Amino acid sequence: MGLHKAIVFSITPFDTAIKEEGYLLNISSDEIRITASTGAGSFYAIQTLIQLLPVEQQTRLKIPAAAIADEPQYKWRGMHLDCSRHFFSKEEIKKYLDLMALYKFNTFHWHLTDDQGWRIEIKKYPLLTQISSTRKETVIGHPKDTGNKFDRKPYSGYYSQEDIKEIIAYATERHITIVPEIEMPGHSVAALAAYPQYSCTGGPFEPMTIWGVSNEVFCAGNDSTFSFIENILSEVCALFPGKYIHIGGDECPKDRWKTCAKCQARIKKEKLANEAELQSYFTKRIVNYLTAKGKTVIGWDEILEGGLAPGAIVMSWRGTSGGIAAAEQEHYVVMSPGNPCYFDHYQSKKINEEPLAIGGYNPLPAVYDYVPTPKKLSPDKTPYILGAQGNVWTEYIPDFSHVEYMALPRMCALAEALWTDPENKNYKGFIRRLTIQSKLLDAKNVNYDNKFIKKK
Repeated sequence: MGLHKAIVFSITPFDTAIKEEGYLLNISSDEIRITASTGAGSFYAIQTLIQLLPVEQQTRLKIPAAAIADEPQYKWRGMHLDCSRHFFSKEEIKKYLDLMALYKFNTFHWHLTDDQGWRIEIKKYPLLTQISSTRKETVIGHPKDTGNKFDRKPYSGYYSQEDIKEIIAYATERHITIVPEIEMPGHSVAALAAYPQYSCTGGPFEPMTIWGVSNEVFCAGNDSTFSFIENILSEVCALFPGKYIHIGGDECPKDRWKTCAKCQARIKKEKLANEAELQSYFTKRIVNYLTAKGKTVIGWDEILEGGLAPGAIVMSWRGTSGGIAAAEQEHYVVMSPGNPCYFDHYQSKKINEEPLAIGGYNPLPAVYDYVPTPKKLSPDKTPYILGAQGNVWTEYIPDFSHVEYMALPRMCALAEALWTDPENKNYKGFIRRLTIQSKLLDAKNVNYDNKFIKKK
């Protein structure tokens, strides 16, 4: 330990042994030296340095001498937040990004639209914020327990394009790419409430006040539907500089398509076998549009059904089988299986002592032990696994304090699972470090689940 005279940054060429997001951190009695090949690597070195600093205020900060060579195991280290079911302020999103940056996450999957609310301003379609961003009330608790009781309070909120630009700039400073999700063809009731002409039945509709899946979806047989969606995506592409656009694709019932004359005519005209192939047609048409705009499409693993669009990335949430199938077909994959990557699930089996959750059980050790690359995958296909992400769906998470509680410390466990070589992982060591790290979370006023801290 000693008095450091300077923090010295050194950028090396890409052809060195330091990978794109890697860094060297050398702490001696004379200086702290950070060596990286990119700004991201330097940024992650700083996060490590922050975690080495004592939280308590001191006249002199003492840091142990160290020589650290560090780099991530996976390129995609993501966290997700559902702002459709419940809306979170611009400042709360920034706090979420701060926590992500501290633990070296580089991708924020921002779920902006769903059946219960539309949260992004689209200037060409003002009714999306005038109508689709507000539901008249919200179901209380689990319907099976409460019998569909409602709070009788309108619920609304959306991000203006200026809000989004500000948040993107904030994320960029922290080397985080934002991936917006615009749901289609299902989970689209809120949009159809404002523009029912793009449904199969013509409505009328209103944003859903309960959770779950609706049969009302975008009409795949109507060319004007695609014009509507493409106009929306045009503004989304202009707003978000990142290369990825998430188009959902999950949980799309085919009931309306089966009885819709336009959808059946589309199936016949395109020589499609069934409605599953109609969804594939829908996806491929959107993929072609976004590809022409220089974007890469991501969708939930249902986009595999009926044939996967060339170039699309699959986000595997229904276990790992979808991810394995996509990787075997040489498509890139982000793993996000419900177990253990859904952080809206309970962290403890003592659910009476926990805030309300959707169900399930994803304890901290399971998240820490997670390895995104499936053992069943052919060895030559493992490079197609980009990484993984934790998902925070908010049907039962009405405020940001609750978001923090569900995300942390599982976010910390996933961060280590995505960054650290499995051979170097040790759960007891992780808990020891996390206990120390809890002081920093306390200083940041984070409402984390503290059950991992052993009482003395």
